[in-house]
This record gives sequence, C-alpha cells and structure tokens, in this order.
Amino acid sequence: MGKSIDIRALIDKTQEYLPSETLALIEDAYEFASEAYERKRGKAAEGELGHALQTAILVAELQLDASCIAAALLHELPEKCEVSFSEIKKRFGAETCKLVEGLAKLEKVSLLAPEEVKPKKAIDIETRAESLRRMLMALSEDIRVVFIRLADRLHHMRTLKTLPPSKRRAIAEETMEIYAPVAHRLGILQIKWQLEDLAFRYLEPEQYRHIVRFVAAGREEREKYIAQVTKILKEELGKAGIRAEIRGRPKHIFSINRKMEKYASQGKELSEIYDLLGFRLLVDQVPDCYSALGVIHSLWRPLPDKFDDYIANPREGVYQSLHTTVMCMGTTPLEIQIRTHGMHRVAEYGIAAHWRYEEGARRDAQFEEKLAVLRQLLEWYQELGGAEFVESIKMDIFGDRVYVYTPKGEIKDLPAGSTPLDFAYRIHTDLGHRCIGAKVNRRMVPLSYQLKSGDTVEILATKGEKGPSRDWLNPSLGYIKTSHAREKVRQWFRKQEREENIQRGRELLEKELRRLGISLSEEELADLFKRESVDDFLAAIGYGDISTHKIAPKLAVQQERPFVLPELVPRRPKVSSAVQVMGVGDLLTHLAPCCNPMPGDEIMGYVTRTKGVTVHRKDCPNIVHTDEKERLIKVEWGRTDQFYSVPVRIEAWDRVGLLRDISAIVAEEKVNIASVNATNHDDQTTSIFLSLETKGIEQLSRLLSKLEGVRGIISVTRHM
Repeated sequence: MGKSIDIRALIDKTQEYLPSETLALIEDAYEFASEAYERKRGKAAEGELGHALQTAILVAELQLDASCIAAALLHELPEKCEVSFSEIKKRFGAETCKLVEGLAKLEKVSLLAPEEVKPKKAIDIETRAESLRRMLMALSEDIRVVFIRLADRLHHMRTLKTLPPSKRRAIAEETMEIYAPVAHRLGILQIKWQLEDLAFRYLEPEQYRHIVRFVAAGREEREKYIAQVTKILKEELGKAGIRAEIRGRPKHIFSINRKMEKYASQGKELSEIYDLLGFRLLVDQVPDCYSALGVIHSLWRPLPDKFDDYIANPREGVYQSLHTTVMCMGTTPLEIQIRTHGMHRVAEYGIAAHWRYEEGARRDAQFEEKLAVLRQLLEWYQELGGAEFVESIKMDIFGDRVYVYTPKGEIKDLPAGSTPLDFAYRIHTDLGHRCIGAKVNRRMVPLSYQLKSGDTVEILATKGEKGPSRDWLNPSLGYIKTSHAREKVRQWFRKQEREENIQRGRELLEKELRRLGISLSEEELADLFKRESVDDFLAAIGYGDISTHKIAPKLAVQQERPFVLPELVPRRPKVSSAVQVMGVGDLLTHLAPCCNPMPGDEIMGYVTRTKGVTVHRKDCPNIVHTDEKERLIKVEWGRTDQFYSVPVRIEAWDRVGLLRDISAIVAEEKVNIASVNATNHDDQTTSIFLSLETKGIEQLSRLLSKLEGVRGIISVTRHM
C-alpha cells in the first residue's frame, strides 16, 4: 500500500518538533495499523489506512505528542478490525490505549442520519445533546482526545463528496453544530474555519458557489492591491527598523457569508462589503507590535471604534493580537492584525499550541483552569434535558464571550449578552439571590444591562436573606442570559411550598391568558406541556420551570401545518392566504375584523354567501352564538410571513414621554403601529388603543411583556 511514501510525510512532519527516540512508536503504530487493515478490510484497506494517516498528519500539525499521533493511526482499529484495547495497551502502552478508548467513547453516539431521514432535520436533538455531553466529558478528562477527533472530522469533511447526498448533509450539519464550535472554543482557528467552509459547501451549495465565484472574479485586482499595500508597509516598517512578515488574504467563505447576512439588513450587496480582505503582520517581539501599529496609523487614518488590543486583554484567555481598521490609501477601509510569531501559532492552534503532555511535567495553570471550568459547566448541565442542554451549551460555552473584571481586578469570562445578575450567579449562588443592584465602571446600571468586555462589575447585595424575583425568569425582560443563572433561580423557587407555587402559577397563567385574549382551560394547557396533572403544571409555572411566555410559542408551533403557499402580498391583514381550509381546494379567506385572529389562536371558518370563508377565533361571540352552525368549517393556520392586525389596549398613568417610550419598544421589536388613539381620564390615567401589525402570537406575547415594563403602565391586554 505504498507504505514508505505515506509514512515519510508523517515522519517529516513529526521530526520538526519531536525527539528522534519517539519516532519508533509512530512507525510501529503505522505498521500495526497497515497489517490490521490489510488482514480484515481487503479492498477498503488502502482508503481506511489513508484516512488514519491523514488524521495523524493533521495531529502532527498541531504538534501533539507521539502518543496522540499513534492513537490517531490506531483509532478505528477496535471498531473496524476488531483489535482489542488490551492488545493496543500491551503493544503501545497505557497512555496510547487510553486515548484510543476515549475516541471510541465519542464514536458510540452515531449522529449520521439514516437514508430515510429527511434532510430538514438530520440530527435528532437528544442524540446531539448526548454527543455534546460526551465531547465535554472528553474535554474535561483528556483534551487530547478532542484534538484527535477534530483532526479526524476535518479529514472526513475533505473527502465528503464520495458519500450519498443525505449522508453528506447529515455530517455537514453535525460538523457545523458541534465540531466547528468546539474548535472555536478551544481557539483552534486553523481547523475551525476549514470545518465551517467545508460544511457550508454542502449545507448551502448555491450560496457557497456564488461567493466562490465572486472571490475568484476579483482575484487579479485583489492580488495587485495586496502587492501594492505590502510594498508600502515593507518600506515604512523597514525605515522604522521593524522586521515583519506581511500576509494579505481574502476572508474565508463562511465568514464572508456571515458578513453578507449582517449587511443584508442595511441593504448592501456583496460587492459593497468592504472588509472581505485582511492583512496580517507577524513580528519578532511584543514591542514591535505596538511600533508597527504606530507606523500604520501614521500612514493611514484609523477608523474610530475599530481598534482592539487583545495583547493586553487576551480574548478567550488565549488569543493575542492587535486589530485595527484604517482608511488605506485614502478610500478603502482595511483590517490589519499585528502579532508575534508565537501569538500567531496560538491564534491558529489555540490550546493545542501550548499543550505538551510529558509524564510528570506540570501543565500550564491557565489551561488547568480552563479544564476546571469545563468540568464545572458539565456539572451544571447534568439536569438539563436535550433541547435545553444543546441551547445552553451553544450560549454558555460555544457562543461569543465578554471579559469583565471584579472590583479586585479578577477577570471573569461570560457569554456575550450577560447581565450583572449572570455575573453575580457566576461568582456565587447566594450573591445572586441577594442581589439588589449593580454598578458597572462605578455607575449604577439596571440589572438588565448587557455587560461589555473591559467592564468592572460590582454587585450590591442585602446583608440578610433574600430570594430572587420571578421577573428574573421572564426572557422578555432580559434580566438573565445564562442557563446556569436561570437554573439557580428555578431551584430557589422549587424549594418553596407546593401550594404556594400552585396558587402563584394560577395567578400568572390567568394574567397571561387574559393579556393575550386566549380562552383555553388549565387542563388543555397542562396536556399541551405534557404535565401529568393541572397542579403539576401550575406548580411548574409557580417556581419558574415553565415561563408563561412559553405559552404563546407553544400555541404557535401547535397551529403550524406545513404546506405550499401561493405568493403573498405583505401587510394586507384583511385577506389571508395563510389559512388552509380542510378538505377543500383553494378558497378566498378573510380574517374577521370583529376578533382579529392571528397565528397561535384557535380558529374556525364561516362560509359566507359572496366573500368566501371568513376566519374567526373560536371564542368569537359571532361564532359561538351563530344560528347557522352548518356554515362553520374547520380551518388551520399555514406558514407565512404575512402581518396581522391586532388591537391592543394599554392602561397607564399619564406622563410626558409615555407614547414615545411605547413607540420605541414597539419599533425595537420590528412591529408596525397601524393606528393609535388615546383617551385621558380625570384620575390622571390614560387608555391607549394601538393597532399593531405582528407576525403572530409569539411576537405579540414578547411585545406585551416588554410594554408592561415601561414606567407608568398599569396593564397591557389584547383588545376585542
């Protein structure tokens, strides 16, 4: 199988950093794997050995130890060639065997969709949650297992085109959902961007080809621009006595796609996006980074708020670099990154760049701390279910981060969007429970304030016992971002008396149903949330396990029925193509102005003599009291981006700026106000009647909750 040629590439790579005496282990593992594949796999042997070898080469690029490289060569033998772990341990030692066993554990959960699974949702949520749990366990036990697994997945992605389309999509989806975020969290950007680009190629092939063609079309002009900028920088840096390696390159395909999505809301086309090209300067010493920055800023004007110093404040606790955007040669904004060669290796390979595993050697304290954090996070998530676990991991571990300081100068790593309450609960559960306020950079801020990197946070707490507020669990109010803090608040309420929770749950439920104008029984809702009894359902609301704001989304999902819709004209709430008349072909349907139904409401159709079918809410008096029951017909909501007119009544204390504050909240939710009327009363209160154009009951619920938080508002309800 061409052993001498194949193994030579791997040996050359390992000789760059490993002592010569360790190479015997790698060569022995290769020989053993080659013989095992030939003996058991026949024609498939060459391809499978090739995959093991390429995985090992990728592991060597991370400059991991000989045991890791040997494990990469051996990792599929237990499954494909029936080689026992005891045999591997006997021949290659306990350390290599432990890594192979760790990789086998990750393989136990198969996330690849079978052929009959529709590509719409290739990965089952529970299976994905289990895979993430196993990945976290591997991260906290021996992080090298995950390094090898990422290399294994990268080579699989490079050879994906040989598989059937349904398998390709399933693997690509899994890669984008799990493996790329893991690589990102570990700071291994060299693997992360390749996984994203390869997965994107199979998940959205048309968009991928569109971006590739665009990048290729401007190649000649881009190369001239890179050469011109490089020449100027070399000359100016040389004058300052700074030796630098200069690299110019286009952004990666998936990165460009994200920028396209970001700028689409601004009405920009791909050709108008300026930051598709970046420059990187690699220098010898840290002082050279700042000297080079001074040279660049003297050449070209820096853009305000486009400078980040990640050398003084490392990102993810690992990444270091200077980022600046300048108006290059007068008209073109250009992003430039400046770092040392050592920083560059860390930027490309993250934690793996520092990882050296030697028997008896003391590991870097920084990475020991990271492993401790991962173990702690895993403990926090043990009680969470599949979907909630996956979302929590996405947010708390794999999402963007902010880095804030305690008053004593200790840095804390939190998910982007975290609030002072998230910070308090991350410090200590009791501090979160007793929190009554917060200062950020010595200024009082609301508890819903979103923390920014560099903020110094001080929590104000009562000295005595105090419990959290149920409002903290309301996602619309934005008090808590992290699942950890939310779970701690729920645990506090679970400890309260059951009868108290049931009573409180009933009050909250009645308020929400009244606000949304929905008439469903407690039994129907308990069944909808799959609770064994009404009391269990109400108690869950009382202690915060079920938020009343989950009712609207649940109703909206229940009402959805997939079918093909004709072309829709937006913002025409009187006529609805978004309603399916059961058992009948296309019929003209109208939304009744008497009750203004919208997706999420239970509805009924009324067959008119001249205007097709009028759609009413099931509890509309005109339907309930009609004498012509034979005209009623079953209808269901379809899927559409159409807007629905909903009347809303607000009762509030009259004050200057009230309507302005209401309008700001509505605009923030991207809801249009079709009309507004107000009536002032003698007791200094006012009634405001709004006609809002919303997409459905879920959006309406979220909006009404936010409006209730406006100063002076007494109540907000859907109006009949």
